[in-house]
Order: sequence, then structure tokens, then C-alpha cells
Amino acid sequence: MTVDGPRSTAPDVVDVVALGESMVTFLPSVPGRLADVPSFDRAIGGAESNVACVLAAAGHSVRWAGRVGADGFGDHLVEAIGAYGVDVGAVRRDPARPTGVYFRTAGDRATDAHEVAYYRAGSAASAMSVDTMDLDAVRSGRVLHLSGITPALSAGCLGLTRELTARRPGRPLVSFDVNHRPGLWRDAGDGHGPEVLLELARGADLVFVGDDEARDAWGLDGPEAVRAALPEPAVLVVKQGATGATAFHGDQVTSVPALHVDVVAAVGAGDAFAAGFLSATLRERPLRERLRHGHLWAAAALTVPGDLAAPPARDHADRLAALDDTAWGRLRLGPGWTQHGERPGDRAGEGADEEVRTP
Repeated sequence: MTVDGPRSTAPDVVDVVALGESMVTFLPSVPGRLADVPSFDRAIGGAESNVACVLAAAGHSVRWAGRVGADGFGDHLVEAIGAYGVDVGAVRRDPARPTGVYFRTAGDRATDAHEVAYYRAGSAASAMSVDTMDLDAVRSGRVLHLSGITPALSAGCLGLTRELTARRPGRPLVSFDVNHRPGLWRDAGDGHGPEVLLELARGADLVFVGDDEARDAWGLDGPEAVRAALPEPAVLVVKQGATGATAFHGDQVTSVPALHVDVVAAVGAGDAFAAGFLSATLRERPLRERLRHGHLWAAAALTVPGDLAAPPARDHADRLAALDDTAWGRLRLGPGWTQHGERPGDRAGEGADEEVRTP
């Protein structure tokens, strides 16, 4: 699948537009329960803005579309995301609703003992709708990236997502990360979240979904079962955790094993995987390399403590993505590997029994 040229008449067409809620994140300054932590460090979080920031850091032109409050937290989000090189001109400020925030323990999503406390009900982002967003700006990318988080925020957000995933001539390539969050749908009082996510995914051109999400939301077991339920997207990527990922494109089925990674924190890896795959898609790389770039960018996120990690340099990632299967299987990536000057692609051929480790 290739990404066609600009199909929007809006000015300043970019590679990717990412639409969704971004929130201010508070991370504990010391380990422990939220009840015991004396202070927090401020960061930013949000699936779609994470994708936008990482893609911009890799040199792509990216626009983030969303809504934040007319408050200090909103100022911080716009400034912090803009500092990555993301165009924030499509962000709307809401004078009546606050910017969403959340608190999490240091081990969020990495252990079963993590805690997350969201304060997003009635947030500015929940007021996103067809009427409150600039649809020309939203559709002004070669790719429009959405996730299943947005439609769970409100009826207006659901209507907006349905509008953007409707199959119409001239729309950008629509990328949709299922991102099934059962708690959000429960909070919204909507017991039909899984059915809604399946409907929206069927309207997209490129879909990302974890096999665990597909099992929990739809009762589907295995990539082939997911593809049978989602035949409409031109490309379907089923992420299989530590096993790897499988992509379907027409009759083509491509699986790539995951890398061996010394994990620091399993936060933001899914967003980084999507960004890596989208970056390689924009560059029209073969399907196998798109999956490998997804794994490499996810490895960058897994080897840092926060949500956002600098992606590997393009030439470095391209060398690793082009390794033969044996060398790929021997790679082991640890903290700092994206900044390392070593060329593991060169070392990969030195011996069949040698582990390739970077750094």
C-alpha cells in the first residue's frame, strides 16, 4: 500500500494529522503508592499526540488537532507538543472546560501493581465534534491518524470519529489504532464500545490492534480471526506482544518477530510502533520493513522511562530493518541504543552464533 499525494484542498498539507486528546501527566518523583508520593514531575501524554511528536522528531511534517482548556495546562501542552516540531495551529482553546490531567505510578502498564488516576471527565477534548473542529485542517494530511480513545470521550467525539472514518472520495489515508480502553466506555455509560470500535476500524484504511485487545473486545483469537472480522482495511496490523506482529495487505501476510529488548518501562510502546510503521509507510518501504520499523521505534520507547522517546536515526533504523532474519533475531537493544554510534548492521554478518547487541 502506498500513500497517495495530497487529496485535501486545505492549505499547508502535511505528512500526518493526528487528532485526539492530549493531557498533562504527573509522574511520581519517587516510587510508591499515589497516596504516599510527596511530589510529581510534569510531562505530557496522549496516544495521538505521542504519535505526532515522535513522527515530527523523525523529520516528518505533522499537525496535531485537538482541544485544550484556556488554562495553564493547556498552554503547557500546546508549547510542549509544538517544541517537538508539531504544527499546533489546529488546536482549539475552550474557555469553559479544563485541560485533562492524569497521575500515574512509575510502573504504569509495566506491572500489575500500577495506579492511574484520570481527571478528564468534562475536559475540553470531550467537546470535540464535527461542529467544533476545523475539518479542513483535520483532513489536510496525507495520513489522518485516529484512535479508539477519542470516540469514547463523548457523543460529539464519536460523531466526529464516524465522520472522519466514513469512506468518501478524496479523503486522506485513515489510520486507526483501536486502543480499546474498557474503563472509558464504562465511564461514558456505553456498553457497546467493542461494537463501535469494530465499526470504526472497518472504515479505516490502516488499522492497528493488539491481539489481546481483539480477544478482550471481540472474542477473536489470532491474527487470521481478526482479519476475517476486518476485511475492509487495506492494511491490518495485529500486534502480538513479545511474539511480534503480523500485517495483512490483500493476499499478502507478513509476520515479523519482536526484538529482544531490555525494557525500562512498557509505556508508549504501542504509539511508537504505530509511528514507526507510519513513517515507513510514508516512505513506501516494503511491508516487512514497515513492521520492523514499528518494532524498532517501539524498542526506543521501551528503553526509556517516559511516554516519549527519540526515534532512532533514519539511516540507523534502515540498516537494522534491512538485516537478514538471522541477524534480526540476534539483536538485543538496551537503554541508549538509539544514540549509539555503533553499526550493528555491519556486525551482524560476523558470525552465526554471535549476539548482536547495541549499545
